[in-house]
Amino acid sequence: MQRILILLLLLAITACSFAQVNIWEGTACKKKVMLTPYLTEGKPHMAVIVCPGGSYFWHDIEVEGYGVAEWLQRNGISAFVLNYRTGYVPAFITHYRLIFRGNRYPDPQDDLLQAVRYVRQHAAEYGIDPARLGAMGFSAGGHLVMSGAEWFTGEDRLAFAAPIYPVVTMTHPCVHKRSRRGLMGDSRTRNKALREQLSLEKHVPADCPPIFLVNCVDDPIVDYRNSVLLDSALTAQNIPHRYIQYRTGGHGFGASDTKGTAECRQWRDEFLKWIKDR
Repeated sequence: MQRILILLLLLAITACSFAQVNIWEGTACKKKVMLTPYLTEGKPHMAVIVCPGGSYFWHDIEVEGYGVAEWLQRNGISAFVLNYRTGYVPAFITHYRLIFRGNRYPDPQDDLLQAVRYVRQHAAEYGIDPARLGAMGFSAGGHLVMSGAEWFTGEDRLAFAAPIYPVVTMTHPCVHKRSRRGLMGDSRTRNKALREQLSLEKHVPADCPPIFLVNCVDDPIVDYRNSVLLDSALTAQNIPHRYIQYRTGGHGFGASDTKGTAECRQWRDEFLKWIKDR
């Protein structure tokens, strides 16, 4: 009997984990952007919108999306994986966005904002505290959640953000050029005003929410100096934040038990400690 109850509980958790919703359904926006909830039980608690990386061209959805959400769920934090709009592989291969718009800024940021609004509107249904809704992103997804932390205000303000090995700058020599092209679109990559606007180290507001920032010095994809720039900007504005710089771990490890190194995988415990103080 006990085994049957456990099995039923696991099935219930799995069912709620994959009840995807289109955040734009019923709105004037006719796009289809899916959000996948991973819910925990109990009194209203905090929740995190998870934004996987992929250079604003695709998503590392398994490692930096679903895997992260499952880890958060196991630790009593509800998670929502956001499949935000990207350029997608055809735009990466063909450069068709020189002629046609395709997906580009501000589409991902609009998707994150709508996801924040959707989750808060359904907070009672999901059993979460709308005042404790944050966002966590990886690589280009880190740029996305940090832009939300800087730009979303009033009722849309995030309670916290956790950019993990994030893309940050669009102007500094350490820029990740593929992410810049993915976000801006081929026809606008030389737009200096837009590069400045999307360089997050230059626009940290005085009321920025708390930030948890992690990266590795040996990151071969996104130059570690992106996070150094952001840490300096947060420090200059006296924003409560935690910056952990690991020597080893590389890039793309998400919340995996095997990717990266034993050193960088400590970030998960450090985040859980940090978030308890929030």
